[in-house]
Amino acid sequence: MAATATKKSSTASATTAKNKRRPAKSGAMLTSAQNAETGFRASEALSDNLQRVLVDLLELASQGKQAHWNVVGKNFRDTHKQLDEIIEAARTFSDTVAERMRALHALPDGRSDTVAETTTLPEFPQGEIDTAEVVDLVTERLEAAIGTCREVHDDVDEEDPTSADILHAILESLEQYAWMVSAEDRTPSR
Repeated sequence: MAATATKKSSTASATTAKNKRRPAKSGAMLTSAQNAETGFRASEALSDNLQRVLVDLLELASQGKQAHWNVVGKNFRDTHKQLDEIIEAARTFSDTVAERMRALHALPDGRSDTVAETTTLPEFPQGEIDTAEVVDLVTERLEAAIGTCREVHDDVDEEDPTSADILHAILESLEQYAWMVSAEDRTPSR
């Protein structure tokens, strides 16, 4: 029995050591020019602003899945399905932002450590969560991602209106989701 406990202990230590991670570097990186590449290249500031949007979208998709798997209670099915729509939108937009960054010779960083360390979204609670609480938690996270898009928008637009157009599409969609999700808990004003 003692040999088994020692073996489990050393295995756990090896797993812990294997998963030690370095802190994420702040800011996105840029590529060097190669071959006959020409055209517009993102500045470090533009790259960093798009990276901020990217990590919030990746985290929104991840937290949306956490909510999707663990939501319970009244109006479960509609909430469950609506979360799928939000997750799909966040995934699609994150891919669009990352591919835009690559087109501008910037290097998107979607690694889990980078996302966890740099997102503006608060951590999502673990375990089953009542639908009413999920509505509030998801609305808060949508608003955080929207806030990041709005915060970087003017600087992005000044340097690259094409990237700003991507932010416009993200804002339109996420703001609509925030309204629809939050409406679940609203009462009519009279």
